[in-house]
Amino acid sequence: MANTHNAPVLVIGLGRFGAATAAQLRSLNKEVLAIEKDPELVQKWSGILTHVVAADARDIDTLRQLGAGDFGSAVVGVGTSLEASVLITANLVDLGVERIWAKAITPSHGKILERIGAHHVVYPEADAGRRAAHLVSGRLLDYIEFDDDFAIAKMHPPRETHGFTLAESDIRSKYGISVVGIKSPGEDFTYADAETVIHSRDILIVSGHVDLIERFAARP
Repeated sequence: MANTHNAPVLVIGLGRFGAATAAQLRSLNKEVLAIEKDPELVQKWSGILTHVVAADARDIDTLRQLGAGDFGSAVVGVGTSLEASVLITANLVDLGVERIWAKAITPSHGKILERIGAHHVVYPEADAGRRAAHLVSGRLLDYIEFDDDFAIAKMHPPRETHGFTLAESDIRSKYGISVVGIKSPGEDFTYADAETVIHSRDILIVSGHVDLIERFAARP
């Protein structure tokens, strides 16, 4: 299959993570082939996803017969069984799948997946926990963390910035973060510049080091 933006995606395992990923891919109008060995889950998702096959992905011959090697992208949603997760990922590597996302439960599990050839290892439970911890602090409305402790967050502005332009607030020099965008009530998000005035009801999009964003968000 051609390696294009709209190329079909292979999803193995329709537990919570795999099913959520597959459903979101379908909402983006991507064709999905899902492989799941539990017949109840196959029945549940057969009318929602493009193709759902009842099969055991631990068997490389089964994957080969299903054309798994023709997919440019695959998601391994099997996580509760480390043996199954590793074996399925190794099968996809052997079949030449170019981009493999694999769910991991623990760092050691993830390290094994990386060493056998998974291109992206996802820790859904840990990632969700970290995100929730940041949001519970109160001022942060949304939060995405990237590599090297860099993050982008949506937040209410601290009181000290109300009524001032970004240049006057001097947020970057004081707190080491950048205000990327701003949304005023009833208006769309716009890119921020030095002359942008912040009001109390605005929402900010900020970027920077995780600790610096938390320090800024902790301001009254």
